Amino acid sequence: MARKDPLPQIRNIGIFAHIDAGKTTTTERILYYTHRIHRIGEVDDGAAAMDWMQQEKERGITITAAAISCHWMNHRINIIDTPGHVDFTVEVERSLRVLDGAVVVFCAVGGVEPQTETIWHQVQRYKVPVIGFVNKMDRIGADYDHVLTMIRERLGAVPIPIMIPIGSSESFSGLIDLIRMKTVLYKEDSLGAEWEEAEIPAGLTDQARHYREKMLEIIAEADDELLDAFLEGKNISEEAIYRAVRASTVQLKGIPIFCGAALRNKGVQPLLDGVVRYLPSPVDVGGIIGLNPRNERKDVRIPDDQQPFTALAFKVAVDPYVGKLTYLRVYSGTATVGSTVTNVALDKKERLSKLLVMSANKREEIPEIFTGDIVAAVGLKFTRTGDTLTDHRHPILLERMQFPNPVIQIAIEPKTKADQERIGEALCRLAEEDPTFEVSTNEETGQTILAGMGELHLEILVDRLLREFKVEANVGNPQVAYKESIQKSVRADGQFSQQIGGKFQFGKVTLELQPNPNGNGNSFRSAVENGVIPRQMLPAIESSVMETLRSGALAGYPLDGVLATLVDAEYHPGESSDMAFRMAGAAAVRSALPQADPAILEPVMKIEVVTPEQYVGDIVGDLNSRRGHILDLERREHLKVVRALAPLKEMFGYATDLRSLSQGRAIFTMQFDHYSVVPEEVSHRILEGYF
Repeated sequence: MARKDPLPQIRNIGIFAHIDAGKTTTTERILYYTHRIHRIGEVDDGAAAMDWMQQEKERGITITAAAISCHWMNHRINIIDTPGHVDFTVEVERSLRVLDGAVVVFCAVGGVEPQTETIWHQVQRYKVPVIGFVNKMDRIGADYDHVLTMIRERLGAVPIPIMIPIGSSESFSGLIDLIRMKTVLYKEDSLGAEWEEAEIPAGLTDQARHYREKMLEIIAEADDELLDAFLEGKNISEEAIYRAVRASTVQLKGIPIFCGAALRNKGVQPLLDGVVRYLPSPVDVGGIIGLNPRNERKDVRIPDDQQPFTALAFKVAVDPYVGKLTYLRVYSGTATVGSTVTNVALDKKERLSKLLVMSANKREEIPEIFTGDIVAAVGLKFTRTGDTLTDHRHPILLERMQFPNPVIQIAIEPKTKADQERIGEALCRLAEEDPTFEVSTNEETGQTILAGMGELHLEILVDRLLREFKVEANVGNPQVAYKESIQKSVRADGQFSQQIGGKFQFGKVTLELQPNPNGNGNSFRSAVENGVIPRQMLPAIESSVMETLRSGALAGYPLDGVLATLVDAEYHPGESSDMAFRMAGAAAVRSALPQADPAILEPVMKIEVVTPEQYVGDIVGDLNSRRGHILDLERREHLKVVRALAPLKEMFGYATDLRSLSQGRAIFTMQFDHYSVVPEEVSHRILEGYF
């Protein structure tokens, strides 16, 4: 089977935004104008093509990232529409890992909102080129200039205005194209599919020239020829500007900014033009670097069909009709249905039983996949999120994805014996889909504990248990996912010497535990000289140390931020074994922890409250009473924005309290920020069982 779309004409993009900025509405218009769908579905009606889950339709929000393809200007655009709610940030994380470009949607009223900042940090980490779309220009309070200012100040980015609005809120009527210096006016009776171009009215000429000058100043830095022409006052061709804007975007020097009102069907086609003109193809992005597991050296895969097959599994989903779906991004080579590939992370062979092009929840079988494709595979038994699949003759291990730890827990109990039998399998399948969802068992009570990123996250998962897996369960109240850590360095010995099965077993280690200088996570290293113990004993010691660090010395919460160093060991030939050193390592950790000034950590959330000014005093006072720390107050039109940090434990039920404080007029967003040591009096209450 021959490739249909040349690799330089492929764009792999994601649509990202803060919740309610209009991301899915924008995606819906993109699909309509590219003739991928023939009827526009609205989010509020539960009819959007990309929001296919029942929970998405009912709540009017995106919960899971959905993939779909369309064509524009002879280019194929593979789109992933992602959630805007912070509880589902894992969908954003794994989407950005495999995309070549991103469209970030900004609300013309709210501008840069909390989740937008989180997305921006993720975009920067993966070095993904971005174009921006200032949506909702028809809303009361819409302010294009203010959004550009917020992009500069909050994100530290350089916005490049490509389109500017004609009017705002009720007077928003069209756009001005700053490259072609034309107005774009949409015909209301065509659902935005038809528009007229005209000269810029005299009253708007100065404004258009001012923004055009700004645009040329910014992009001139990425193109020497354009810079010379700009400084000499020469006419600059449209093609030269397109080329310079593309260079600025791909080099991560600026963000081309478009604008419109997706709900009113205005401004989406120029955005599509921008995706094709300014965002990179897989060829532009270049080769991806990985590790050759055979020699542990860096290796590169060039985006080319003739290269060995290399793909990253970035998402696992359970489909009720075809079973387990594994979403793949192909970085090099090709593969056909029935071919065998190697999961390099697990060193296992997998068979591609079926290959599917996904359109939200609809599927189309294809016989072969090519470089640059984003597809789903059926039949992969072992592959998890983040695993690399390759040709077995040319293995390469791509960097795995890192996901945030859960911050909130609930206890769950099946209602009947039949539910008891089904719940284990159902939870395993949900945990396989979602790396930020964890399942454990409380050893004291025997309860099943579900841990996730927020109350909504867990609410959706419990709802899926009922609807998809037909499991009835009793659910407890949300609880905070506390952790423990240490605040000083200590050394301790651990020794195991015992007769087992007629054979004497001996192992002795000396460990140093200290706060991890790298921040979060636990890690292990060996500082013993070669020859003190056989190297094959080290994995046993490391395994037992890391396992023992899962339970702290104060209340049994998992430890975090601990660096364990093996500083000495004693080995007796003929008596020392893996098991003896495992027992010694665990004993050393248990001996050291009580001496290391252990402390309980709690998740601290970043909160943003948007409220009428008359309620600011009450809201600030309430946040202070919740052990909150006010970061700043900002004026936004006739409203005030309160930003604060507060412990998650104190924020349960905040939505109800905020409605009461503001007569229902204030709104808030909350997302995880960091773990912090709890105050001493709070620690006492936790240990005494008050929390």
